[in-house]
Amino acid sequence: MGPGIRLLILPVIPTNHQIAEHIDDVDASSWDRLAGDDDPFLEHAFLAALEASGSVGARAGCLPRFVLVRDRGGERLVGAVPLYLKSNSNGEFIFDWGWANAAHRAGVRYYPKLVAAIPFTPVTGRRLMVLPGPDVDVGAVTAALLRGIGEVAEAERASSVHVLFCTDEEKQLLAAHAYAPRLSLQFHWHNRAGRPFESFDDYLTTFRSRNRKQVRKERQTAAAHGLRFRTATGSELDDRDWRALRELYHANIERHGGIPYLTDRFFDVARDTLAHRVVATLAYRGDDVVAGTINFEKGAHIYGRYWGCLDDFQMLHFELCYYRLIERAIERRCTLFEAGAQGEHKLKRGLAPAFTHSAHWIRHEGLASAVRDFVEREAVAVAEQAADYARHTPFRAAGDANDAASDDDDPAR
Repeated sequence: MGPGIRLLILPVIPTNHQIAEHIDDVDASSWDRLAGDDDPFLEHAFLAALEASGSVGARAGCLPRFVLVRDRGGERLVGAVPLYLKSNSNGEFIFDWGWANAAHRAGVRYYPKLVAAIPFTPVTGRRLMVLPGPDVDVGAVTAALLRGIGEVAEAERASSVHVLFCTDEEKQLLAAHAYAPRLSLQFHWHNRAGRPFESFDDYLTTFRSRNRKQVRKERQTAAAHGLRFRTATGSELDDRDWRALRELYHANIERHGGIPYLTDRFFDVARDTLAHRVVATLAYRGDDVVAGTINFEKGAHIYGRYWGCLDDFQMLHFELCYYRLIERAIERRCTLFEAGAQGEHKLKRGLAPAFTHSAHWIRHEGLASAVRDFVEREAVAVAEQAADYARHTPFRAAGDANDAASDDDDPAR
């Protein structure tokens, strides 16, 4: 089995684990107690919507294999892993296409593989979920989860296990169990620590003068199209709005030649079960939606997910995807806004470089060695890139009174 054998020789622990092939096999309230306060994608309802809509399943080459750990009595759920058996690498956003191609050229089978992540969702969150509480042995439950993953890998003869968008803490733990740690980069918005922003204008006072002017000019340009803007929760949207969100999703995929990971039915299920987590920013021409975004929020976090537009409107993307959601985050005293994968254009809008993490176990010794060498070299490049980005943020240096907001920033000038 190669270097990954340590995955399976963990000590025996006094907990039971089992594998569930459907999220509905797990009690929703028990699962959600593991999900945390700020992650809408780990919730039972979101995972169930993916399955019920056919977005996840045989059609997508993505089959649930949830690892569950219960207490000694076998009744209370104390740990879980959102694990999927995959026959492709679609929708992962920490991509391993190069590894799969290298394996194919070498005659090494790469699929199926196991992925611990939220399908099609490049959002950081816990992947080794453990019930909080003083009576839960975190180490023992985590060990049981790792053993469960290993047993699924053996039963399915998976070539590899990929834990995507995990926490840094989890990555370090997995690195001690034969996983290769990988570093990636996104752009995130953070509220001001200690003294949250009072308004969008307050937020802009932290920008250099030229960057403040640029943001204001972009917002003026978006407003000049004569469209009506609206930010609303899924519960506040009507039938036409929900149809528009589905149409915008498909329009953006067609424009970029992407893969429609979400089925049409997902939008119907989401409206029934996830509306309270959905936030849309919409642009109307008359009564018709011509552009919009689909986002999710829970607790102190907002997550940007999907954007679509039926025509070309200069600067509208920035208005709906970033500025209006930052405004909402400020209004709600949110601490974090993740705007999705990639996109260095986010930097000038105030989203700072942020590391994201993953960990990878490869069964084949030769491929495992090559992957480990690659991610080590990649991490150096990613860290250097992040440092370079940090030197080009729009924020003024602390104490730079000469660049503070003033009458020179009058947007009418």
